[in-house]
Amino acid sequence: MTEKTTITDLTEHTLTRENVFDGSLLHIRRDRVRLPDGGEATREFVVHPGAVMIIPVFDNGDVLIERQFRYPMEKIMIEFPAGKLDQGEQVLTAAKRELEEETGYSAAHWTQFHLHHPLIAYSTEFIAFFIARGLTSGAQKLDEGEFLSLERIPAAQLLDLIDRGDITDGKTVTGALLAHRRGLI
Repeated sequence: MTEKTTITDLTEHTLTRENVFDGSLLHIRRDRVRLPDGGEATREFVVHPGAVMIIPVFDNGDVLIERQFRYPMEKIMIEFPAGKLDQGEQVLTAAKRELEEETGYSAAHWTQFHLHHPLIAYSTEFIAFFIARGLTSGAQKLDEGEFLSLERIPAAQLLDLIDRGDITDGKTVTGALLAHRRGLI
């Protein structure tokens, strides 16, 4: 039987950094790192500015979902309103902006209920999850080239859509399940 080794400091230290790709949304970096045992390795990862996701909840408990064609998936996906942070933007500011842009709604009450890291092995992305209540309708301000449809559904229907496989978007599934479990929807 082999004894297990306990390493107390698991931190990897950057030795060199190379920018492999700089796009308008994503950047790819390749770092050479010193490992905890003194060895070296290469780490390639996506640098992402972070994002927000909003669960808009109406006074009667219904929620607002979006249907949007997602090119990489080549299909229409069901998801909650979401979007990336602009440079230097705070998560609550981004959540308010994204809700208004995508849905036309503003909200009187905001609760951040989770910070999600969807791709820790190869991306710096994080998504701050919010509940938005006290909704007031307004005009959508979609980005150029952005097309989506809105649907108001009972919150209980979300779990059915997830169970049937109609909702597969990771942030939406995680957000809906956590919000339901915590009694937020």
